[in-house]
Amino acid sequence: MYSRAHILLEREFKGLQNKRNEGIVAFPTRDDMMSWEAQIEGLQNSIWEGFLFHLTIDFTPEYNLVPPVVKFLTIPFHPNVDPHTGRPSIHFLDNQNSWNTNYTILSILRAIQRLLSKPVLENPVNLEAAKMLVKDEAMYRVVVQKLFKPAPPGKEGDQELSEKPQGAISIRHTVPTLTEKSRELDQEIVAGLVSAVPLNPDKDN
Repeated sequence: MYSRAHILLEREFKGLQNKRNEGIVAFPTRDDMMSWEAQIEGLQNSIWEGFLFHLTIDFTPEYNLVPPVVKFLTIPFHPNVDPHTGRPSIHFLDNQNSWNTNYTILSILRAIQRLLSKPVLENPVNLEAAKMLVKDEAMYRVVVQKLFKPAPPGKEGDQELSEKPQGAISIRHTVPTLTEKSRELDQEIVAGLVSAVPLNPDKDN
């Protein structure tokens, strides 16, 4: 007999399959529905336009009474994304008291998509990104471009969705996840660019 969480997640997956969600794809990777992968695209007219990010979503049998654990595999240089764990800092994911059973996988991913474009600068989890964005947005854009390259212009068939036996979806990734070596190099790039930025993002020199 399937758990309540399994039934809810199966229902959400069918809903995701039945309607097109611009810039968002999510699918289970295990038969028990407890582990998912997702893709989100940066919103148009934002710093992240043209970028494609890969995430994991891990659920417990208590879903949807408790939030899932969401992590970026391609970790953006962003004030509200932990640079070490890849976890986005969103109140309803961080604090169970803020969680609402009306939240769904789609609403979570849309919130993350919006957060990328509209960062919250109070209590950032990536201080370097917050300092740079406040003091020099142009430099912030340079760093983003150095750390990531936007996905190439879409062509028909670039993202292939195919049915697996269990009904999951497989996707040919257009942006690779970061290796440990590339993360070390990225940190060196950021360190060099951030060194000239004042330490306090709230005060001008």
